[in-house]
Amino acid sequence: MLYQIHEWQRAVLGPLSHFADASAQVLGDPGNPFAQWPATQRMAASFELMHRLGKDYEKPAFDIHQAQAHGHEIAVIERVKLDTPFCQLKRFKRFSDDPTTIETMKHDPVVLVVAPLSGHHATLLRDTVRTLLHDHKVYITDWVDARMVPAAAGTFSLTDYVTLIERFIREIGAETLHVISVCQPTVPVLAAVSLMAARGEATPRSMVMMGGPIDPRRSPTSVNNLATTHPLAWFRGNVIHTVPPNYPGHGREVYPGFLQHAGFIAMNPSRHLHSHWDYYQDLLRGDLEDADAHRKFYDEYNAVLDMPAKYYLETIDTVFQQFLLPRGLWDVEDERVTPAAITTSALLTVEGELDDISGRGQTQAAHDLCSGIPAKRRTHKVIEGAGHYGIFSGRRWRDVVYPQVRDFIRQFDRAPRK
Repeated sequence: MLYQIHEWQRAVLGPLSHFADASAQVLGDPGNPFAQWPATQRMAASFELMHRLGKDYEKPAFDIHQAQAHGHEIAVIERVKLDTPFCQLKRFKRFSDDPTTIETMKHDPVVLVVAPLSGHHATLLRDTVRTLLHDHKVYITDWVDARMVPAAAGTFSLTDYVTLIERFIREIGAETLHVISVCQPTVPVLAAVSLMAARGEATPRSMVMMGGPIDPRRSPTSVNNLATTHPLAWFRGNVIHTVPPNYPGHGREVYPGFLQHAGFIAMNPSRHLHSHWDYYQDLLRGDLEDADAHRKFYDEYNAVLDMPAKYYLETIDTVFQQFLLPRGLWDVEDERVTPAAITTSALLTVEGELDDISGRGQTQAAHDLCSGIPAKRRTHKVIEGAGHYGIFSGRRWRDVVYPQVRDFIRQFDRAPRK
């Protein structure tokens, strides 16, 4: 019923948002003889803010058409390598008309970026991808909003997630691949590579794990505490809802994106309140650059997706309540997840000093579990002054984290000796 109420609210706010947008444009149009009046400017700014608060935020595009690679401007085309009901494996194919650049790019390492399935779209990693394209062939997991997946496609579980990562690794080719997992997928990625190693399959040349809950018992955050202070039945009874009839996934049980978004806002409401007030002031001052930066951030931040209920509940239970991975008790389709079976993949873990999503030490725990990887092939980095998003997006990512990730991948971009 809550999902239906949310849809009624959207139906009411939609026309009001469009009206506010049209009013803001009319009042702010330079051709309007009253546009420069202080009262008119305030009205235009107020309508613009109303529009931003009430509008519906759709999934943004990656919008990566150009990049720098080896000192040259190159073209980038987004392609779907593999299409599944719940996720697309996408490649950002690079092109150049310079023969030397083409030859150099042929030998660049191959990277699979596993984006989190935790409320936001994979486009949240746009900056991650754009930077990686400088020196790598890049693939990414682009998750599909569960409300857009017909119920006939079946359910999607944490086990399905692990199996899907294995499939993507095989599709690209494990022998030449480096896997970068950001936040939540560090757990299923480690499980997938562990299972492949235990079966004797080829594993990726390296694993880069960034800000993920490998062992949430270490430095628990408010996110971890929420998962441990409520039984699983509470989550099923309070946050799981059914997709209403106006979506292709009608009848599917999901953890709605709008609830996840409310949780994001509740973690730091004053910050968002001040951000919107600053946006209003920027509009009054005519500071278009800062106003546009606000729009771009919230176009991404407010765009959320629904998660399959089975996957969400299994993640809460397996990762955040029973801690099955660090305890060595996780079975995926009757196969025990044993990270110690990994021997040839190099391991880099990255944590933010100020991360309030995955606390210090949670990602580093992967080193204790991956005891089969020689110490000289394992590295841990703590990024000073960085929060959760700072380790994969923004200036710190580009200037501090990326050079270390790039150099680590280059160091181990060769077939390891058995």
